[in-house]
Amino acid sequence: MLKYNLIFMKSSNLYTAYLDFINEAAKPEESFEQFCKNRLAGATKITEMAKKKGGDALLTFHHFEVKLPIYSKASTGKFKLSEATTKLDSLVSKLNQSLSTTGEIKMTQVQFQKLVGLIEVWGELIIRFKQK
Repeated sequence: MLKYNLIFMKSSNLYTAYLDFINEAAKPEESFEQFCKNRLAGATKITEMAKKKGGDALLTFHHFEVKLPIYSKASTGKFKLSEATTKLDSLVSKLNQSLSTTGEIKMTQVQFQKLVGLIEVWGELIIRFKQK
């Protein structure tokens, strides 16, 4: 069954779009805003494909959908490093607070996907912003 799932995943458009998204490399001459536009385009494509596919792919939809307004705002030059670090700290604290001492995560799958998506986008933008 696992072999079938891996073969299916590799042949799906969602899998290809996701690989394209995570394998994007920032070009040294690329501005921060252009980097954000590129990430927005990739995340939009994944969001649309995951929503269309439905089912379990909706978790991917929720994970990427929360990134869209952040990429959009950052792509127009409205990224503020201090705001981003404050948001990232708050989100990481929220994730830590959701973990119980028994290892249980006190949130739904959708809540978890949204939270981790937000942590990823803010962390990614902070790292990229500091590279410019």
